[in-house]
Amino acid sequence: MEKRRLEKLGIETSLLGFGCMRFPTTADGRIDEPEAERMVDKAIAAGVNYIDTAYPYHNGESEPVVGRILKKYPRDSFFLATKLPLWLVKSTQDAERIFREQLERLQTDHVDFYLLHAMNKERWDSMKALGVVEYCEKLKEEGKIRYLGFSFHDDYEVFEEILRYRDWDFCQIQYNYMDTGEQAGDKGYALAESLGIPLVVMEPVKGGSLASFSEDINEKFRTLDPGRSIASFALRWVGSHPGVKVILSGMTSMEQVEDNLKTFTDFKPLSEEEKAGLEGIVKELRSRVQNGCTGCRYCMPCPAGVNIPGNFKIWNNYHMYRTYGHVKWAWETEMKEEERAKNCIKCGKCEGVCPQKLPIRDHLTRVQSDLDGRIYQ
Repeated sequence: MEKRRLEKLGIETSLLGFGCMRFPTTADGRIDEPEAERMVDKAIAAGVNYIDTAYPYHNGESEPVVGRILKKYPRDSFFLATKLPLWLVKSTQDAERIFREQLERLQTDHVDFYLLHAMNKERWDSMKALGVVEYCEKLKEEGKIRYLGFSFHDDYEVFEEILRYRDWDFCQIQYNYMDTGEQAGDKGYALAESLGIPLVVMEPVKGGSLASFSEDINEKFRTLDPGRSIASFALRWVGSHPGVKVILSGMTSMEQVEDNLKTFTDFKPLSEEEKAGLEGIVKELRSRVQNGCTGCRYCMPCPAGVNIPGNFKIWNNYHMYRTYGHVKWAWETEMKEEERAKNCIKCGKCEGVCPQKLPIRDHLTRVQSDLDGRIYQ
């Protein structure tokens, strides 16, 4: 198992971290605990020593299941990570109550890696005002947490503000070869590395989006190395960055565990040939984008309530990956019915202010038609 040294902390972690947010489930939607335990046991036996969960995962079921699974292992044989759900914290008393509950759920007296969960500008300002950062520092002084960090979902400027605020033990960002300009991205990686702050990476396979593509793209991966899964290229791309110390993978099946163990047990960074091949694939995928919407939101608010940049983001991703599965959740669940392209009233207000001079009304018609018709199934 590939290990990485976190010089700042004086410890060594497995490069592969077991993410406990996508455990297999039973017909009633609950965690299939025997199978989850079998998967975690397999990973630990192969050398995985970083186990990551959070308060809300699996509707609150993940932490208790992880606690029961890990109870049979010596407490110093693994690193346990969990997160404070900031959206539930309105006072330091809330933070204290939730942390006590987490220790009980996890059947432990301390957490190794404790994160302020899903940090953005609004939550960061709130946590500072409430004194939650100071409360967590107190937990660290008391030995109830060993290392304090945060997971992040916002723009780079916010990331830089938070990262420079104090001497964090580590931080966790979304990072993969398709999203180098999103959220913290390449700039955030470089900043953390320059400050000597260890990085934990989530969404290396973009929620499974980088595990399979349209057949023409899949074939390009097979040409690079027919013996490797497509997902392994995404994991190896992240692992080729030395500042990354843990790569989280939310595994749902034993097959995924075994494939990941194959990737990380004899870990090989991407070769120059593979890097070039991957760059070519990324370039081709991005060339499929239907319009140049930058998400600047000059077109918003729309008089009819249409989420114009949101529709275009889904539409562009749909054509880029050419499978409906890549956008199904975003289109069917995240996009509200009243925000969809079909509600456009063709007033043209948006086109008058669009810096890219996009034919927004025409494109919104195509968005609805393409996603209703699902050209790519």
